[in-house]
Amino acid sequence: MSRYEQDAFGTVELPDEALYGVQTLRSSRNLSFSGRTLAAYPGYIAALAEVKRAAARANERAGLLPRAVAQAIEQACEEVGHGCHDGQFIVDPYHGGGGIGSNMNMNEVVANVANEMLDGQAGDYRPVHPADHVNASQSTSDACHTALRIAALRAGEKLLAELARLVGELDAKSAELAQVPTITRTCLQDGMADTMGTMFGGYAHGVRRRMGRLTAAVEELHAVNLGGTVIGSGVGAAVGYREYALDALREVTGLPMLRYREDLYDAAQNIDDLSALSAELALLAGVLIKLAKDLRLLSSGPEAGFGELRLPAVQAGSSFFPGKVNPVVPETLVQCGLQVIGLDRAVQGALEHGELNLNVWEGFAGFNLLDMLGMLERAIGKFTDLCVTGIQADEARCRELSRTFIPAVVALKEKYGYSQVGQWLKEKSKEEVRTIYEREAEQR
Repeated sequence: MSRYEQDAFGTVELPDEALYGVQTLRSSRNLSFSGRTLAAYPGYIAALAEVKRAAARANERAGLLPRAVAQAIEQACEEVGHGCHDGQFIVDPYHGGGGIGSNMNMNEVVANVANEMLDGQAGDYRPVHPADHVNASQSTSDACHTALRIAALRAGEKLLAELARLVGELDAKSAELAQVPTITRTCLQDGMADTMGTMFGGYAHGVRRRMGRLTAAVEELHAVNLGGTVIGSGVGAAVGYREYALDALREVTGLPMLRYREDLYDAAQNIDDLSALSAELALLAGVLIKLAKDLRLLSSGPEAGFGELRLPAVQAGSSFFPGKVNPVVPETLVQCGLQVIGLDRAVQGALEHGELNLNVWEGFAGFNLLDMLGMLERAIGKFTDLCVTGIQADEARCRELSRTFIPAVVALKEKYGYSQVGQWLKEKSKEEVRTIYEREAEQR
C-alpha cells in the first residue's frame, strides 16, 4: 500500500507505513552518498527528539501552541527518543543544505506519530504539522546545532568513563610491576636498567593528562544556541519562546549545566567547539597508538623478540602457523587511533570551510565527531578488558635483560672516561666488557 504527498516540486509516492514524508524522501533520494542513514546515530536521534520536545514545551508556555498539540508532540518525541522509530530516519547524515534533511526527517516523523496518537493519519499532517507545529520557533541551524552538542556530550561522558577504567588498570599494572627490573631503550638501542613499572606509570600519566584536556573540551559543549534560529538573531522565534526554551531543554534532557553561547551569531558562524573536541580526540589517539605499539614490541617473540611482556591470548593468530598468537587487541586500538586522526582532519576542514553567517558543514563535523567518540569508547573498553588487565611480565626475561653490559659501560665510563670506554667497545666483546666491570667491582 502507498500514499502520496505533494510539495512545490511535485507529488511523490511513499510506503503507507512510512512515518517520514515528502521532504525526507527528497533528501534521501537527492543527497545520499555515504551508505549510512541517521538510524546509525540513535544518540543523535534521541537528542534531536529532546530538542523538539523542549521546543514544544516552550511554545506552549509562551502561548504559541495549543496544549493538546504540544502534549502530542511531547509524547511523540518521547517515543522517538526511546528508539521506537529509528528505522524511519532514512536521511544520509552527510547531506548538503546545512542539515535540513535531518531536521525535516525528525519533524515529519514526530508529526505523523503525534497525529496517529490523535486518531489522524500519516501524511495528513492534521492537527499537527511538521513545520508549523513541530518546528515552531526553530530553524535547522539552532535545533540540529543543539542536538549535536547534546549527543556529543553524552558520548563524551561514556568515553571518559572508559578512559578512567583504563587509567585505573594502568596504575594497577604500574604498581604490580614496580619491582620487575628490565632494560630501557632509546632509539631502539639498549639504555639503562629500570623497572617495568615505570613504563606503565608513564602510560597512565599520559592517558590521564589527555583525559583532563578532553574533559574540558566536552564541558564546552554545554553551550548551545536553541532560540537563535538561522543566524543567531532569533528572528522567527517569539520573545516568549526564547525566554522558556533553555529551561525547557534542561528539564527534558536532565542536563542542568546547559547554557547559551555568549554570542548566538558566533554560534551560527563558528564550530570551533566541535573542532577543539576533535583535536583533543586526535591527541588522545596519538597517545593510545604509542601505548599499543609499545605493547606489541615488548611482547614480540616469544623466542626471537623482546619477550618482556605476555599479553592475554584471545584468539588464534594465524591460519598457517599453529599456536601463533598475535597482539590483535593492541593492533585494533592502533587502527582505531589512525581512523580517529583521519576523521579529525575532516572535522578541521569543516571548520575552515565555514563561510559568512552560517557554517553549513556543522552536521558533517558533528557526525564525524560522534563516530570518533563511539569508536574510541568501544576500542578502549576492549583494550582495557581484553589486554591491559591480563598483561604479565616475563620476569626471568626482564631480569636477564637488566643485567646486560650497559651498567658496566656506565660504571667504566665514570672511572676511565668516555673515549677510553668507547675504544674498548670497538675492540672487545660485550662479555669482555662485562668481565672488566665485574673485576673492577671486586676490587672496590
